[in-house]
Amino acid sequence: MARLLLGASGGIAAYKALELVRLATERGHAVRVIQTPASKRFVGSASFAALTGAAVLSSEFERDPLRGSFPGDPLPDHDPASHLALVGAADVYLVAPASANTIAKLAHGHADNLVATAALAATCPLLVAPAMNNRMYEHAATQRNLDLLRERGVTIVAPGSGRLATPGEHGVGRLAEPEQLLAACEAALAAGPWSGRRVLVTAGGTREAIDSVRFIGNRSSGRMGFAIADAAAARGAAVTVVAANVALPRNPRVRYLDVTSAGELAAACEREAREADLVVMCAAVADFRPAAAHDGKLARGERERLTLELEATPDILAGLAATRRPGQTLVGFAAEHGAGGVERARAKLERKQVDLIAVNDVALEGIGFDADDNELTLLSAGGEQRIARAPKPAVARELLDAIEALAV
Repeated sequence: MARLLLGASGGIAAYKALELVRLATERGHAVRVIQTPASKRFVGSASFAALTGAAVLSSEFERDPLRGSFPGDPLPDHDPASHLALVGAADVYLVAPASANTIAKLAHGHADNLVATAALAATCPLLVAPAMNNRMYEHAATQRNLDLLRERGVTIVAPGSGRLATPGEHGVGRLAEPEQLLAACEAALAAGPWSGRRVLVTAGGTREAIDSVRFIGNRSSGRMGFAIADAAAARGAAVTVVAANVALPRNPRVRYLDVTSAGELAAACEREAREADLVVMCAAVADFRPAAAHDGKLARGERERLTLELEATPDILAGLAATRRPGQTLVGFAAEHGAGGVERARAKLERKQVDLIAVNDVALEGIGFDADDNELTLLSAGGEQRIARAPKPAVARELLDAIEALAV
C-alpha cells in the first residue's frame, strides 16, 4: 500500500478525481485529499472524504483531525503543520486537475494555498495533470510553465484531446483518465530511489510447537517489519516479506511468504536471501524450541506438571552473514530488556558480522512488541544513531534513511 496525496484545483474535471480516488483505494492505496478553495465550487470536500475515509483540508491553517497521517496509520501524539506533515508522509503527490493558475503558481514557487504550499514542501515524486481549455493549455505561458516544472523533475501527465467543458469546443486539455492518472502514480512509485533494489524483510514472531495445540511464542505483531516493507516498496524496491504469524493488512506492492516456526523462517530466508540486495531481519525468532513436539494434544488430566526439554533454534542472521554475497547489506534487530542492552547488541554486531543492528528496549512502556510506536538505537561500524519514539511507519522511514547511508 502506498500513500497518495491528491491536490485538487478548480475545474470541471475535478469530477474525474473522485473516480481516481475510488480506483486508488480499491487498489489498496491510502489516499488523502487537499483542495484549493476554487475546486470546492466543483466537487465538495464531503465527496472526497466519503471515498477516502479521511478529512479533506483546504487551508494550511486548518486543523487536521488525523494530524498528518494517512488512513491505516497510527495518529501522531502532536498536531503537526498540515502542509508539511501530509506531504512529508506521502509516497507520491499528484495535483489533478491542475488548472492554468495552479500550474503557474507551482512553476514560480507561489505558496498562497495548501495545494501549492504542499508542492513546495514535497520530497516525494510530484506529478501534475493539467486540465483546461485548449487555448489556455496551448498558450506560450502555460507551456513555458510546464517546461519549468519538467526541468525540476516534476512529471507532467499529459491531457487528452476531445470534447471540452464549453459546449461546441474540442481540442487538447481534457484531464487524463483516472486509470491513466493512477498508472502514472504507480509508475512514479516504481521509479523511486530504490528502483531495482531487491529487499527481504522478516516480520512477526515464530511459534514452536509443544503439541498439536500449544506452542512457545512471543508477542510480536509484525507491525515494525510490515512498516519497513511498506517504506521500501514506496521507494521503488521489489520487496518480499517472510511473515511469521502476522495478521495485518497487506500491501499489494509487496510479496508475502507465510511461515510458522523458526525452521520454516530459516529455510525461506536462506532461499530468498540469495537474490536480495538488502536483508532486514525484524522478526522475533524463538531462540529455543521443544526438542520433540508431542503427537496430538497433551491432556491436562494425565499429569500434574510438564517438563519440556528445549533445544536451540538456528541462528538465522549469523547463517545469512556467513553466506552473504558481495554487496549485500544485512540488518538485524535486537529486542533488549533494560540496562546493558546496547552493549549486548554491540557485541552481537561484531559477533555476527552484520552491517547494522537496530536495538529496541522492550522494557520501555508503549514501544516494541504489539505497540504502535517504536524507538531505536542503530549500531554500525560507523558509530551509534538514535531514532526517537514515533509511530512505526515514521521509524521505518528513518531506518531506511540510515541504511541508505550505508550504501544500500
